[in-house]
Amino acid sequence: MAAIISEKFRIFNAKQFLESLSEASPTNMYFFVGRPQKWYAYLEIYNVSGTFQVGETVTGGGLSGTVQEVHPNSLLIATTNTTAAPASGSTITGGTSSATAKASTYRFATEDAPPAPIDNQNEKAAVYDELIAAKRITSTFARLVAPRYNWSLSTNPKFDMYRPNYSPTPGGGGAIGVQTALGSSALSGSKYYVMNANYEVFKCVYNGQTPANPTGINAVYEPKTTPSAGQGTYANGLFVESATGYIWKYMYTLSTSDVIAFLSSDFLPIGTYDGPAVVDGAIHIAVIKDGGSNMPTSGTVYVGVDGDGSGAVVKITTSAGGSISSVEMESIGSGYTYGNVRLVNGNIYTDSGLTNAATIAANATGAVEVIMSPEGGHGSDLAAEFFAKRVMTNIRLTYAEGSGDFPVDNDFRRIGIIQDPFNFGTTTVASASTLRGTAALKLTGSGDYTIDEEITQTVSGGTAKGRVVSWDSTNGILKYFQSPDLHTHNGKVLAFDDATNNVTGVTSGTARPIDGNQDTALADISFTDGKANPEIAPNSGDIVYIENRRQITRAADQIEDIKLVIEF
Repeated sequence: MAAIISEKFRIFNAKQFLESLSEASPTNMYFFVGRPQKWYAYLEIYNVSGTFQVGETVTGGGLSGTVQEVHPNSLLIATTNTTAAPASGSTITGGTSSATAKASTYRFATEDAPPAPIDNQNEKAAVYDELIAAKRITSTFARLVAPRYNWSLSTNPKFDMYRPNYSPTPGGGGAIGVQTALGSSALSGSKYYVMNANYEVFKCVYNGQTPANPTGINAVYEPKTTPSAGQGTYANGLFVESATGYIWKYMYTLSTSDVIAFLSSDFLPIGTYDGPAVVDGAIHIAVIKDGGSNMPTSGTVYVGVDGDGSGAVVKITTSAGGSISSVEMESIGSGYTYGNVRLVNGNIYTDSGLTNAATIAANATGAVEVIMSPEGGHGSDLAAEFFAKRVMTNIRLTYAEGSGDFPVDNDFRRIGIIQDPFNFGTTTVASASTLRGTAALKLTGSGDYTIDEEITQTVSGGTAKGRVVSWDSTNGILKYFQSPDLHTHNGKVLAFDDATNNVTGVTSGTARPIDGNQDTALADISFTDGKANPEIAPNSGDIVYIENRRQITRAADQIEDIKLVIEF
């Protein structure tokens, strides 16, 4: 079946995402950070015999690495061999302990090579298990964006020209495509606009294309609304370069706030059209397809554009030899979706008002093509004109934002976006500006815990286990997470809920009991019997974006500015 998913559909999806943030009943999107612990290769094991030891070498099934952590059902391993994925069921042996186990799921990772995210239910659960905090994304924090092209003649001095008919050549034959000056087969992938040094965005509507230069010529002067003398002229929203005849249509200027928040090295935000009034179906550009011969010599004639619009007139200048030397639009007209220039007697005039007919020889030849504007006219829909099928979100994490929801004493290695998560223990969609993703304990006693260390507590049924995310020594508040991959006892994650036994740090050795009398809010955390649940309900909502990355370190005097680009 001959079918495509159009660029318009992708643009529509990007617009819908952006609009969903500001509707009367908005979609509540949250940017999240998580994964404070280091990246190691993860090996799920079963049929364990003996006890593996931290620091020993394990081998088997092609795998070789050093054990970093030992858990009931898994090993975390330091290895640099990306191809050493042991086959399921292969035997893994500890070099020192001689312990053995059968290999199950394996996932390679290092601090420099985080694992690629997986789009399945297990991954979603893992994201929530290791989630630190989330911040709501509003329309203020999001923009449609397009690839950024700076004015740089050293990088690429030639620009593509806006045309509506670029197309690939089908592999099965039957048609010949039309490529841009730079070899693209689609307008959406071409370099037909530029941002200048003043953050003004121009669209190239003519690049010097002639029969002698069918793909155009190199540009010389940067398009500006205020060009320097000799560089060109700017009038009626068009910059015409003096050296080459390049014609640029002014579109908009980036605001200072958008430059700060949404301009990146690869993308620029789509602004609001700021040029002259938009004219639907206007024709701004005509090009010579064939200079021809036997036209009136060394003169100027005018031709009306035939089509479904009206008012467009082409000015044609001829050479001493009777060929077409240049063309330009005398009047842009309106209402055209197609247009033709017929160089025949009865359609050529000596005046722009098309009242005085000119006579041309019967054997005169030549061809002029008019270039259609985008639907609605240049500037009517910038998202469509710039193929803005991407949305950029800009999130600033300012110090310990959210009254400490985003702790500054630990790092993170995972970011992403969650749609419509619930408040903990409810089915109510969260709407707070920030959400804490960790559980918390109010402890009494003395001693400090170490960030990222494992903590344990003897409870009814066995041993509760977790990992420290943040430690507030002033208030005695410990934030932590628990993962079924790392923190089970006899196959179950047990809660820290004993009022008498200490919560012990495996690395620090600190042992402090839970303050069972803490039933009020402290440091913006609501405690009951010294315990507090996360503010976000586990596994609620939909995770629409995940990015595993290298370590991002936080500090008390530091602001993180994080830009995410989602392509539809």
